[in-house]
Amino acid sequence: MAGKDHPAFSSPWEIQRFLSAIPYNSKEECKSPKRVLAERNAHCFEGALFAASRLRELGYPPLLMDLRAWNDDDHVIALFKERGRWGAVAKSNFTTLRFREPVYRTLRELAMSYFDFYFNTLGQKTLRAYSRPLQLSRFDEKNWTETEDDLEYIGDAFSKLPYYELLDAEQVARLVEVDGDLLKAGLMGSNPAGLYVPEAE
Repeated sequence: MAGKDHPAFSSPWEIQRFLSAIPYNSKEECKSPKRVLAERNAHCFEGALFAASRLRELGYPPLLMDLRAWNDDDHVIALFKERGRWGAVAKSNFTTLRFREPVYRTLRELAMSYFDFYFNTLGQKTLRAYSRPLQLSRFDEKNWTETEDDLEYIGDAFSKLPYYELLDAEQVARLVEVDGDLLKAGLMGSNPAGLYVPEAE
């Protein structure tokens, strides 16, 4: 039954609103969706797991995609598809790396929608590749949605998936820094304890 402790979501956007409203978890752990709901905080991977579990309740398959970064944290998003177009729900310490409307024809298009808004605290644009989707139903026998155990093993599964590069070396060399106003907007309301500390060039 839906209630304060077990909210019902009727759309991907409602799942996103819930994730955006709860604090960013800076601890090195990987809670299940059940624990995210109970503790009311999440980091990016926990948020993606939570979103995938709730998207599944709405009839979408539980899929995650990893966005691989240089000199920055990777970012994991929960995928959903409507009318043949991809969208995403995501928890992030950066305001610019969250929800995406289901308007992208391919996963590469979806990944590239994050490119100009994916930067570290030095203002470097850091997105480099995206993974093949990870199907979470393969972990159902481990009760990943309700367990009290750490789910780091799900994150480890990305290492066995292919990744697709978004830029070549020449494009990387020509990248410019992020505009200062966009950097401030991206960091608005962030939890400093959860921010990646990049290496200065």
